[in-house]
Amino acid sequence: MSPFRDFIHALFPLIPTGIAILIIVLIIFGIRYLIDKRAQTHRNVTRQVTTMVLSLIGLLIVLMFIPEQYLSETSQGQLLSLIGILVSAAIALSSTTFIGNAMAGIMLRSVKSFRPGDFVRVGDHFGRVTERGLFHIEIQTEDRDLTTLPNLYLVTNPVKVIMSSGTIISAEVSLGYDVPHSDVGEILKEAVTAAGLTDPFVLIMELGDFSVNYRASGMLAEVNQLISVRSRLREMMLDNLHKAGIEIVSPSFMNTRGFPEKKQFIPRKGAPKSTGESASEPGIEKVVFDIADEAESIEKLDQMMAETVKEIDSLKNNLKETVSDEEKNNIKIRMEELETRREQIDRLVLKMSEKKEE
Repeated sequence: MSPFRDFIHALFPLIPTGIAILIIVLIIFGIRYLIDKRAQTHRNVTRQVTTMVLSLIGLLIVLMFIPEQYLSETSQGQLLSLIGILVSAAIALSSTTFIGNAMAGIMLRSVKSFRPGDFVRVGDHFGRVTERGLFHIEIQTEDRDLTTLPNLYLVTNPVKVIMSSGTIISAEVSLGYDVPHSDVGEILKEAVTAAGLTDPFVLIMELGDFSVNYRASGMLAEVNQLISVRSRLREMMLDNLHKAGIEIVSPSFMNTRGFPEKKQFIPRKGAPKSTGESASEPGIEKVVFDIADEAESIEKLDQMMAETVKEIDSLKNNLKETVSDEEKNNIKIRMEELETRREQIDRLVLKMSEKKEE
């Protein structure tokens, strides 16, 4: 028999394997063609993932079709085991992040700390939530760009959420010690009001070596105007301070002026502050910590509810043991009063909880 015939004869057992390879190649290219034809976006990613999965399946099928004279069952089993180990290792290494992001996404959905449309700050990222997925969230930044953050990043970093019911807008400015702080407070409060904010207040943040650092703040009800109102607040602060003849210069600004030898750099006495204008009064905390106040009130109501229920149960036990009709009537009257109180507490807690969820 000639070498050519021997070669042809040796190829006959590989015909099923060749047919399997041809069919697999045709299927892969056919699916890729359909993906390219129908998909308009993310075409490359879908095609690559599909090709990789089909190629892996095709490799396993080809190994099963190789004749025994070329690949024994023992070798075939070893190759399949090796491929299985490699695939399992790849999945195990990648599933740490994959499953972690999925679990983080489930946790964020359970917590419900934010929803699409809310402003959030995570680390150095700030923007408005446009999408919440199982593995990531998408925010639109102040530059109108879209930023994708994995859910695992949100779980491992503090997330600051600006509530839709309103937020505090603040801006800081440094002024010299020669300007009376009472005058500055009034001017900055007027600036806060002029910027469209409510409940204005001014805090002295720092007494520096060369200047005093003030923070002007106010309540913004429409958080959708967050960016423009921040700019407007600074604009009003500039205008009001300049109208009042107050200079705004940096600590490194050097301005040499001649003064008499006995001149003292003590600001003139400002007008006395009227009642309710102090930044340390409780009204500010009510604006800043309103959610905490509500949570504290709900907790106190829950405590009152527990005490009321405990007293009702105690009266029920006393009612069973009491023989006197007069004592029974007194216990029943007291139980009716407690039941009325419990219903009132229930309504208050429900109302406050609904308000908090809004």
